[in-house]
Amino acid sequence: MKAMLLDRIAPVSDEPLRLVDLPDPRPGPGEILVRVQACGVCRTDLHVIEGDLPRHTLPIVPGHQVVGVVESRGAGADRFTTGERVGVAWLRGTCGSCGYCERGEENLCSASLYTGYHEHGGYAELCVVPEAFAYRIPDAFDPVQAAPLLCAGIIGYRALERANVPPGGRLALFGFGSSASVVIQIALHRGYQVDVVTRGDSHRDLARAMGAGWVGAPGELPPDEADGAIVFAPAGEIVPEALRAVRSGGTVAMAGIYMTPVPELDYETHLFHEKNLRSVEANTREDGRGLLREAAEVPVRARVTTFPLAAANEALLRLKNDRIDGSAVLVMD
Repeated sequence: MKAMLLDRIAPVSDEPLRLVDLPDPRPGPGEILVRVQACGVCRTDLHVIEGDLPRHTLPIVPGHQVVGVVESRGAGADRFTTGERVGVAWLRGTCGSCGYCERGEENLCSASLYTGYHEHGGYAELCVVPEAFAYRIPDAFDPVQAAPLLCAGIIGYRALERANVPPGGRLALFGFGSSASVVIQIALHRGYQVDVVTRGDSHRDLARAMGAGWVGAPGELPPDEADGAIVFAPAGEIVPEALRAVRSGGTVAMAGIYMTPVPELDYETHLFHEKNLRSVEANTREDGRGLLREAAEVPVRARVTTFPLAAANEALLRLKNDRIDGSAVLVMD
């Protein structure tokens, strides 16, 4: 199979991914082999490739927003039929028996494994995943539209739940990339009012076009206090701004897997009056199922720029430099 392989940690400007031929993988017991149709390009991929996250498997095929069809099944794998369309996301394994897993908090399992980080992912023509961690893709989405939902969508959905916005409430989004462009559609469908703070004229234009009631640049605060806010930008200096933007008793959810240091917070200004600051770590499978179900009801339509598999380095560089409005998706020949 053809794949984009990472064998050294380096800036994406150095084009560290190489187009190579690898042996076709084979599914083991309880696994399925997926013929990849599309794979989203995620900011987490940047953090893996450039070394912002702790190093794990190298060489590795990145990519964890995978949509394809079941090519074959390993022994005992009977959840999906051959030819059925499935999605593969970031979370690909947990122990299933620790206290976190038993409480439905499998995203906090210390033995969790991740696609494109511990095992090869979707920047390839084929990938293998345990069938228990694959998702059925609703008919409402074609492969390119579905791909961004499998991380940008799922993480945005979990962050939205943790932001604790009441019915008819006001939500503030800080950063307007792939995840926020999905979340705003769900939030508006729920009846929330949405304000957006983001850098880049094109991102602000997109936020307005997608229904944001107010749009501003970093350093500006929405004119009305929000019930909840989500910080999508991986910039710690945004966190105090977000805390100032929410009302007493409001909640700020930090959606990134990586963030630069958060500056010193002033208790009276940022945290008093029972303001809540919450992080988001990965997702549970129930988050994935909930997101796909609600996204099909809306229906969510991702703003997508497509690239061929061999152009993965270019897609990543454009993502890093904020030259992608919405989501980038690799498509297979």
